Amino acid sequence: METNVPYKTYLTEDEIPKQWYNVRADMETAHAPILNPGTGEPMSVADLEPVFCTELAKQELNTTDRFIDIPDEVRSFYKMYRPSPLIRATYLEKALDTPAHIYYKYEGNNTSGSHKLNSAIAQAYYAKQQGLTSLTTETGAGQWGTALSMACCYFGLDLKVYMVKVSCEQKPYRKAVMETYGAQVIPSPSDTTQVGKKMLAEFPDNTGSLGTAISEAVEVAVTSENTRYVLGSVLNQVLIHQSIIGLEAKAALDKLEVTPDIVIGCAGGGSNLGGLMAPFMAERLAGRQAPYFIAVEPASCPSMTRGRFAYDFCDTGQVTPLAKMYTLGNGFIPSANHAGGLRYHGMSPILSQLYHDGFLDEARAVEQSAVFEAAELFAKSEGTLPAPESAHAIRAAIDEALACKESGEKKTILFGLTGNGYFDLGAYQQYNEGTMTDYVPTDEDLERGFATIPTVPGA
Repeated sequence: METNVPYKTYLTEDEIPKQWYNVRADMETAHAPILNPGTGEPMSVADLEPVFCTELAKQELNTTDRFIDIPDEVRSFYKMYRPSPLIRATYLEKALDTPAHIYYKYEGNNTSGSHKLNSAIAQAYYAKQQGLTSLTTETGAGQWGTALSMACCYFGLDLKVYMVKVSCEQKPYRKAVMETYGAQVIPSPSDTTQVGKKMLAEFPDNTGSLGTAISEAVEVAVTSENTRYVLGSVLNQVLIHQSIIGLEAKAALDKLEVTPDIVIGCAGGGSNLGGLMAPFMAERLAGRQAPYFIAVEPASCPSMTRGRFAYDFCDTGQVTPLAKMYTLGNGFIPSANHAGGLRYHGMSPILSQLYHDGFLDEARAVEQSAVFEAAELFAKSEGTLPAPESAHAIRAAIDEALACKESGEKKTILFGLTGNGYFDLGAYQQYNEGTMTDYVPTDEDLERGFATIPTVPGA
């Protein structure tokens, strides 16, 4: 192990970025517009305002501004837990006996335990500025719901969270944290909305999905006074806010005079990977040297590796606009695996377009047991228990480092450690007891999901 290499590299508070980066302004092919499901026409800010805060609707459709100022109050809040550390995984390198250099950007050093707070505080800020009194949202494993409950508590906003039922059962203490911050948490599908009632009538034993929870949260937002819906991934506005991860990571690597050869992130809706790779992708879009980008998703919900690039609803209840993305179909119900934050049928339209155009180099699907094998090796060597979502990126980083060991190449690998796994001990217990199972959907399973993708003329 090299002894002259700093284990952790921090920026100063003054070096926290003052602007977010909007990758859409640099994309060679602007991703297809989101469409009104009723008319088939591109959505305008006015169309989105009944669902989203006005400023967030503007960010969602912004294709021209490369940089967007971070409001002073948001940046001040960031100083509670940012800059987050860039860590050289020297102990993991030693365990693997690899010539590769492995770095990770750790986003779990806040009470929400994940990167989600970066966007949650921004979205709550814009809601407060608009004079709204409450927000609704969905959450899978609970990281986003926890982050948003913290942000809403900070700004004095009411919050209703629809949490995927299986995750609610697997992670009761996530629910407890959200309730500590004043949020109302409802397992989804529920009997509190028309969409939920319909899903339960059709599938009484439904374990839930992010798509279903989104439907419920949107329904409540549009039927409640002075309320808007917010989302923790997939949307363009979220990738804008999460660019702070990559901007900080690149600045820290620049201090070390290090350029990564490979950038890896777990991919469910795309917020973490999109944020981590943003400034590096800017280099590629400008025609300059850039890393090799890898998106890692669960084999049980393989939207990029086995999905279709098509217009689809972002929710199961088919009440949201249509987005062109890699999708398994809005009716696809993922298996009840432990990476709840990755159980979504589609992928960010930005990442989908970049992948379709070849700028995002590779999508890789990994099975649950292999993910937890990597997670435990990481915990034993680096001393941090990773979230199951993050462990997908760890799995790929380990595989790339072992490939370097075999070839003798000395590559530099950067991955995103999106959060800690202290609310996921039941999953670790299953892995250690040998009761964890791997589920990979069959072609027939996927076809049932694909059958729910709408036909969009001319798309």
